[in-house]
Amino acid sequence: MSGSERTALAASRRWVIKVGSALLTNEGRGLDAAMIGSLVAQIAALRAEGAEVVLVSSGAVAAGVVRLGWPRRPTRLHELQAAAAVGQSALIQSYETAFRSYNIASAQVLLGHDDITARDRYLNARGTLTTLLRLGVVPVVNENDTVVTDEIRFGDNDTLAALVANLIDADALLLLTDQQGLYEEDPRLNPFAVLVDSRDVHDEALDSMAGEGGALGRGGMITKLRAARLAARSGTETVIASGRHPEVVAQVAAGGPIGTWLRTGKQPENARKQWLAGMVQIPGSLELDAGAVRVLRESGRSLLPVGVVAVSGRFERGDMVLCLGPDGREVARGLVNYSAQETHRIMGRPSAEIAPLLGYQGDEELIHRDNLVLC
Repeated sequence: MSGSERTALAASRRWVIKVGSALLTNEGRGLDAAMIGSLVAQIAALRAEGAEVVLVSSGAVAAGVVRLGWPRRPTRLHELQAAAAVGQSALIQSYETAFRSYNIASAQVLLGHDDITARDRYLNARGTLTTLLRLGVVPVVNENDTVVTDEIRFGDNDTLAALVANLIDADALLLLTDQQGLYEEDPRLNPFAVLVDSRDVHDEALDSMAGEGGALGRGGMITKLRAARLAARSGTETVIASGRHPEVVAQVAAGGPIGTWLRTGKQPENARKQWLAGMVQIPGSLELDAGAVRVLRESGRSLLPVGVVAVSGRFERGDMVLCLGPDGREVARGLVNYSAQETHRIMGRPSAEIAPLLGYQGDEELIHRDNLVLC
């Protein structure tokens, strides 16, 4: 496919944009204010077109290394964490200042592995990010490097960006790097290497084309390819492009022939439904009354406690549960916002009574429509 056929990208309304440390730190010489200013200006312009943007930003460790006066990136875990702590504050302050000039609020969001893999924290992270987007805020996401251990880290921010794309159902993921995109051969070894314009993300030929990362960032083309395949699970289209290309964000968002487009071939909504439907651990079920079944099928709305007449199984917040009609047939399945014990207490009751019954104000939906798939 040529760039002129990138209609899926031009139609994208929810973006995750990841920028690497080599770009932000000017190859290790400290935070590059001009690059940060340019990136923020482009994000502001994209938002002005009606898009939502989550920014996943590397650079905290690299910025901290420079501020601490170290000659190179350390390898010891606690030194890396110290560098991240020093650099993260400088990084987020730079973004806050730049976004403020466009009257845009930004928010620092530090995520760990458990925030995306643990059931309850997954829902919390998703709810926080989608709420920030609804409020018109730009979330600036990074891995919580100051406390995470090697055993439970994402490994690189390309992977984190892909998981954030899954988390918020992003239409598109833009991985900004210091190269033009993915080449058929390593351009550092072959100056005549051909840039891959567009390819199916699952094409096995791509594996031999990807190369390793540099000294500052850990995210080479191998991690970007893996990230694109992760993002594809929820139907997110991925583009790898140079962050130094003038107006790269606008050109990619307009469907221009820039960088490498790794196509999913799926509609995001259908891909998410496939992901939800494919979850095999289903520890419980909810029996719905006829009215709730009708609302789900005809209106596509969330499931409220008032429509539930019985609860079976032992499940916790964030677990997948079945939704059964009065005839016992499966109507839907989804990620539940309350445990089985809590659901017993609030079933059949209006959402306004959740706080008095449970002693705290939780979600008004038992299963939000974004986490619900009809059968």
